[in-house]
Amino acid sequence: VLLLVGINIILTVSLNVATGYLGQLPLGHAGFMAVGAYTCALFTKYSPLPGGVRFAVGLILGSLMAALFGVLIGIPALRLTGDYLAILTLGFGEIIRITLNNIDDVIGHSVFYGAKGLKNIPKYSNYMNVFLCVVITCFAIHTMMKSRHGRAGLANRDNEIAAEACGIQTTYYKVMAFAFSAAFAGLAGGLYACYLGVLDPSSFGFMKSIEILVMVVLGGMGSMLGSIVSAVVLTILPE
Repeated sequence: VLLLVGINIILTVSLNVATGYLGQLPLGHAGFMAVGAYTCALFTKYSPLPGGVRFAVGLILGSLMAALFGVLIGIPALRLTGDYLAILTLGFGEIIRITLNNIDDVIGHSVFYGAKGLKNIPKYSNYMNVFLCVVITCFAIHTMMKSRHGRAGLANRDNEIAAEACGIQTTYYKVMAFAFSAAFAGLAGGLYACYLGVLDPSSFGFMKSIEILVMVVLGGMGSMLGSIVSAVVLTILPE
């Protein structure tokens, strides 16, 4: 349960960057988690590197791949706002899930194993690894939001026209924050894959994105401490 608490804290705090600090409403966070989870799982499963190094590199690759998807989705999506952005990112999350389910048939080779699930993933996630990743995530996001880039993002959220008039490149900062948010979702996905040992695309459906969003809203948008508390409560409560 503590491992899941840690993973959900990373997911909630990272989504808070896009919702609380950037003022957007993305509903495809589970899609970025899935990208990170499958990237890390495939790397740790097939890499010849020694155990600990393999796990660390897998997490970094998962984060980078999720960040890349964040940029690719963010550039067209962040030109929209409100409901339109929510619908587009929701569509992205579902596209990722459906692709993972069916891509093996398209390429004619078993890589992701679709609905059967990707099995025998090495279980490297433990309490210390997850706790360390939680600390790194919270520190990185807190530091970014206190920096010049974070202030530009907050100005963008409060009044986009005024921010642009002051010379802030609004689209650049939106995409940067979106990619930053996606990268940490990928990190959480990698930890999740190496905790569970088996991955099934249905785990990353629409309801997973909603679950993470509920944690952010309950803790208060823009509040990191609130996100942490709500992630802890909403992970333990169903148990």
